[in-house]
Amino acid sequence: MVRPLPRCSTRYSWCNQNYNVGEVVHQQPAATVAIPSVGRAPLRHLLPLRADAFSVPYRDPVWDGPTDPVIVADHLKGEWVLFYTQRRATKPGLTGVEWVHGTAIGVGRSSDGGATWNYQGTADGLVPPETERPATLWAPDVVRIGDQWIMYLTVLGGVRTDWAGSASIVQFASPDLEAWEYLGQIDLDSPRVIDAAVARCGDGRYRLWYKDEARGSNTYSAVSDRPQDPSSWVLEGLTIPGRPHEGPKVFRLEGHYWMTVDEWRGQAVYRSADATGNWTRQEHRGGLILTAPESVEGRPVVGRHADVVPLAPGEDGRERALLVYFTHPHWGGEDIGAMDPERRTRLSHVRAAVLEVRNGNLVCSEH
Repeated sequence: MVRPLPRCSTRYSWCNQNYNVGEVVHQQPAATVAIPSVGRAPLRHLLPLRADAFSVPYRDPVWDGPTDPVIVADHLKGEWVLFYTQRRATKPGLTGVEWVHGTAIGVGRSSDGGATWNYQGTADGLVPPETERPATLWAPDVVRIGDQWIMYLTVLGGVRTDWAGSASIVQFASPDLEAWEYLGQIDLDSPRVIDAAVARCGDGRYRLWYKDEARGSNTYSAVSDRPQDPSSWVLEGLTIPGRPHEGPKVFRLEGHYWMTVDEWRGQAVYRSADATGNWTRQEHRGGLILTAPESVEGRPVVGRHADVVPLAPGEDGRERALLVYFTHPHWGGEDIGAMDPERRTRLSHVRAAVLEVRNGNLVCSEH
């Protein structure tokens, strides 16, 4: 269920649905795309996602700190659903990075293709048994597998003022994107793993990509033929080495598989033939996109931790997708651990850019 806000509040933003890779785990329900089965429940008409989604950035009406967005289509209600980490950006009396901990998962819904957004409160039932409370919940990924929605979620016990402590990735299942059943923790042989992203690859198998903060803050992967089962994941190892990064996202566009990761200076772009491995960094513009979608005091504000949602083709017939991301509009730095203690710099909002492949390169246009 979704826990409602005591005071009903509505904020406007544009939402998009999130489906990923190959046999698309998140998918734009356009005229040419089959709507996934939802059992015997009646389907409701779902307006296609708008290319100008998030022209008005989405702001969380409680703490003004939405981050790590992911968007899915609810075919039962005919709405787009936005899940995000609800950072406590405006809560007084917090020290260090305490405002990034103790976070719930915020929920917004749109019934008009993302033109307007209604804040729904926070998702309930997402704290695993025996987790120290208040728990910290980060960076959900939500995918349709069979007749269920599966959420892959980062969970930390308790609230901290620093970046220490263990973190794990767990799974939940839901028939309706509201009531969630705990399935278990994924064993990734590391005390600190965050930012799950799951998609079906060219070999027909599902892969989980994630940030391993105990191993250089690089992207690692695991593979499964039964992604609903947390015990089915088998480690594959290092996927994207080098400069530390987070927030991987994998999707297919114009015949190639792409991965974006957040390098805190923009989104780095990689390409693969089938998403099973052999990722090659894009050379165009240093392999980065979203390096300055905004600016503050003459400094660039970068796009962070993104999701990717297919769009209907453009007028030229080319495939397009929506890159949904967040920024700190009043802060131009990289590492939030070094962020100015002024509370205003903690604020964040969700925006989007249209992705296309031009001359073999993944490029985006902000709006």
